[in-house]
Amino acid sequence: MSRKKSQGPAKPSSRTNATPSPKQPGPAGQSKSKKGTAPAAKKRGTRVRGTPSAAAPAPAPVTPFTPCPPVPTTAEAFRQSTMNNLYRARGQAVQSASHQDVYMALSYTVRDLLIERWRQTTEAQFAANPKFVYYLSAEYLPGKQLAQNLQYTHMEQLARDSLAMHKLDLDRYLDLDVEPGLGNGGLGRLAACFLDSLATLDIPAVGYGIRYEFGIFRQTFEDGWQVEKPDGWLLLGNPWEFIQSDDMVRVGFWGHTEDYVAENGSTRTRWVPSREVYGEPCTTLVPGYGTKTVNILRLWRARATDEFDFQLFDSGDYTRAVDEKVQSETISKVLYPNDANPNGQQLRLKQQYFFVACSLHDILRRFRLKNYDWNLLPEKVAIQLNDTHPVVAIPELMRLLVDIHKLDWDFAWRLTCATMGYTCHTLLPEALEKWPVELFASLLPRHLEIIYEINRRFLDEVWARYPGDTERIARMSIIEEQPVRQIRMAHLATIGSHVVNGVAALQSRLLRELVLKDFADLWPDKFQNKTNGVTPRRFLRLANPSLSHLITSRIGDGWLTDLTELAKLEPYADDPEFQAAWHDVKQQNKRRLAAMLQDTCQVTVNVDSLFDVMVKRLHEYKRQLLKALHIIWLYHRVKANPELPLSPRTFLFGAKAAPGYVAAKRIIKLIHGVAQVINNDPDMHGRLTVVFPPNFNVSMAERIYPAADLSEQISLAGKEASGTGNMKFALNGAITIGTLDGANIEIRERVGAEHFFHFGLDADQVLEVQRLGHDPLSCYEHDTELKATIDAIALGHFSNHDTDVFAPLVESLLTRDEYLLLADFRPYITACETAAYVFQDRSRWTRMSILNAARCGFFSSDRAIREYCDEIWHVQPLPVA
Repeated sequence: MSRKKSQGPAKPSSRTNATPSPKQPGPAGQSKSKKGTAPAAKKRGTRVRGTPSAAAPAPAPVTPFTPCPPVPTTAEAFRQSTMNNLYRARGQAVQSASHQDVYMALSYTVRDLLIERWRQTTEAQFAANPKFVYYLSAEYLPGKQLAQNLQYTHMEQLARDSLAMHKLDLDRYLDLDVEPGLGNGGLGRLAACFLDSLATLDIPAVGYGIRYEFGIFRQTFEDGWQVEKPDGWLLLGNPWEFIQSDDMVRVGFWGHTEDYVAENGSTRTRWVPSREVYGEPCTTLVPGYGTKTVNILRLWRARATDEFDFQLFDSGDYTRAVDEKVQSETISKVLYPNDANPNGQQLRLKQQYFFVACSLHDILRRFRLKNYDWNLLPEKVAIQLNDTHPVVAIPELMRLLVDIHKLDWDFAWRLTCATMGYTCHTLLPEALEKWPVELFASLLPRHLEIIYEINRRFLDEVWARYPGDTERIARMSIIEEQPVRQIRMAHLATIGSHVVNGVAALQSRLLRELVLKDFADLWPDKFQNKTNGVTPRRFLRLANPSLSHLITSRIGDGWLTDLTELAKLEPYADDPEFQAAWHDVKQQNKRRLAAMLQDTCQVTVNVDSLFDVMVKRLHEYKRQLLKALHIIWLYHRVKANPELPLSPRTFLFGAKAAPGYVAAKRIIKLIHGVAQVINNDPDMHGRLTVVFPPNFNVSMAERIYPAADLSEQISLAGKEASGTGNMKFALNGAITIGTLDGANIEIRERVGAEHFFHFGLDADQVLEVQRLGHDPLSCYEHDTELKATIDAIALGHFSNHDTDVFAPLVESLLTRDEYLLLADFRPYITACETAAYVFQDRSRWTRMSILNAARCGFFSSDRAIREYCDEIWHVQPLPVA
C-alpha cells in the first residue's frame, strides 16, 4: 500500500534511481578480517553494533590472471610491442598505417605497461581493505598523457629509439596526443594535480567526474570576438580510457515520491523517477611517479535507456525515433552549458546530479565488496567535494542510506557528515551556487524533501544555540527565501561535511570572517586552510625539460618528489656561470614560444623583450581590463615621445570567457583591438607587441610558463581564492607582479618581498573603500593620463572608430568600477615601470628568477595532499610491493 507524495511533470516509472544494471563487476576497493569486514564464514544478514541488517555479498572468486608481456628493456622489444598493437588493436599493417595509427599503437604500448601496475595496485588494495579517497569534481584538466606516461614508465628513450628504426620522430606523435577537454581553468587543473599526487604518494584514491564529449569549447576569434566551437577531442578516439559498459548505473530524474509500509511495519518513502538514463563509466589510469601505484579516474557519460524507437522509425518519423537518445546523451555533451535560460539551468543541475548519483553508487558498491558494517563507512571512505558542483552528493547519500539501505535518519546523517569533506574555491557570491526550489522540486523531488529535513533539524540546532535570533536563522538556512526561493549549496555543503577548507590562507580567513561567518561561529573547528599546490612533474620536468636538466645537474632529481629540495639552488643564485646557464634556458624557451606565436597568430615577437604574461580564465575580478589600460597608457607614452628609452615588451594573453559572459567577451574584443593598433604601428616595431593566441589550454600553458619573465596576478584583493598559475610561473622562474590576493601573499612571503612586484589595495582596504563608497569618476577626472586612456577606448581608437562597441565597458568603469581598477590604476603603473626598469639589469633579474624557483618548494600538490591526508581524510599510504 503506498501513497503518492509529490508529482513531477512526466510519466512515472517503476524503477528506483541509481540502481545497478544486471552485471556489476569493477575495481576492488576494500578487506579482510578487521572488525566489521566480511570474511567468508560470516553469515549474511548478521546485525552488527545495532545497525540494520545489510550484509555484503561474498567476494567473487579470483580468476587466474595471465600477466602482461615483460616490460621492454630494449628499443627492439619496444618496437615489437608497438607493432603488435598496430596489428591487434588497430588492425593495420605497418605498410598501410597512418600517423594516427602509429600514435594509437604507441599509446597502447605505454598503456599496457600501466595496466600491469594497475593490476598490482588493485590486488594490493583489495587485500588490504584500506580507506579510500573519492574525489568528486566537475572538472579535470589532465593535459596530454603520452609524454607524461612515457616519463612515469621511464620509456621515453626506448620509444624514441624504436620509432627511429622506422625513420619516425617521437615528437610528431607527442603532438598528435589528445588533450582531454574536461575543464575550464584552475579548478580542473588542480583536480588533475591532486590525482597525480595521490598516486605518487601511494594513497588509494579514485577520481570521479563527467566525460564531456565536447569539453567546454574550442575558442576561435573572428574580428577579435570570441567564437565557441565544439572541442572534438574524442573524434579520433582516446587510447587512454577503458569504456566499461557492464558497470553502467541507472540514474533517475523527475517523477514523484510516495510513502509505503515496509515489511517491519514502518512507514518509509521512496522515489519513483519518471525518466532514467544510464551512466557509463570510462576509466583512465592515473600513475604515480617513482612508485608502482596506479589509481583511476572514472568519468561518466550519459547513455539512453531506450536509444531507438522502432515503431516511430518504421512510420517515417526518423527524428523522433532517436529523440530519447539525443535527450539523454545531452547530459554529458558540454561542460558548463550556458545557464542564462531555464533549459540551461536544468541541464547543469542534471549534469551535477548525474555524475554524483553514478559516483556514489560506485563508491558504495566498492565499499560493500569487503565490508558489511555501516559503522565502517567513514573509516573506509573519504569523499571530497571539489567546490559546490558535487554538493548534491549529500542528499543523494542520505537517500541511498535511508531509502535504499533502510538505515535510520540519525545514523545515516552521522555517516554522511563523517564521510564528506567540502573544499570551497571561491569568495564570489555568484559562484556559491544556488538552485531554484521550483527546479529541484520538479527534477529531484526526493532530494528536495531530504534537504528540507536536513534544514529543519539544522535550524532547530541553531535556534537552541541562539534562541530568538531570527535574522541568524534566515542567514544560515539552506533555503534562501527572497527574492525567489533558492537552495544555497554552500550552506548545504558546510552543514553536511565534517571539514570545510579554503585553498589559501587569505581566502580561508575571509571564509571564516565573511562568507561563512555564521557557520564558523557555530563550528569553529570545522574550518581549515589547505593552500593549493601544483605537480612539478608536469609543470617543470615535462613543460621545461631544459630547466629541469639544469636544476638536476646541480642538486639531483630529488625535487621531483620533494619540491623543497629546490632550496638547494639558493647558493647558485649569485654564481655568474649558473646565472648564464639559467638565462640561456629562458631564452631557449622564449624562442620556442615565439615560434608557436608566429605559427598561430602570425605575429613576430622580440625574444629579447620582457615577456609580460597574463593567462587565466577571463573574469572581471581577475582584471585583464586593468592590464589593457596599462598597455594603452604605455602606447600613449611612446607615441608622445618616440625617442623614449623603453624596455621592449611583449604582452601575452590567454583566456576563455564563459559563453554567456558578455562583459568578459567584450574585454577580449578590446584586447584584440589594442593589439591590432599596436602591432600595425611602425613606431612600435620591436618595442611593444600584444598577442592573444586562441584556445588557451594545458598544452599551450606548458609552452608559456617556461618562457614568461613577468607573471601577472592582479586580481582585486579578496576575490581570488588561491590561483595555481601564479605557482607554475614562479616555479619556472617568472617574477610576480600582483596584489595581496589568494596565494600571492604566501608566494611573496616565501620568495621575499624584494623579489615580488607588489601593488594595490589589500583585502581589508578594499572592504573599507567599498564601505565608504568608491568614486571612479573622481579618479578619472583627477588623473589626466588615466582619462586619456579611457577616452581613447570611448572614442573608438581601438574599434575602427565605432564608439558603441566598448561603451558598456567605459560606462561600467566610470559609474561602478566594481573591481576598483581605477583605484589601483596608478599604483599598478608604478609597479609595471619598476619591473621594466629591473629587467634591464640582467644579473639582478636572473638572480630574482632563480630565487623565485628555489623558494617555491612549499607550493607542491604533494605537500597539499599530505595535509589533506593527515588533517581531513585520515588516510595512510599503501605502497604496492
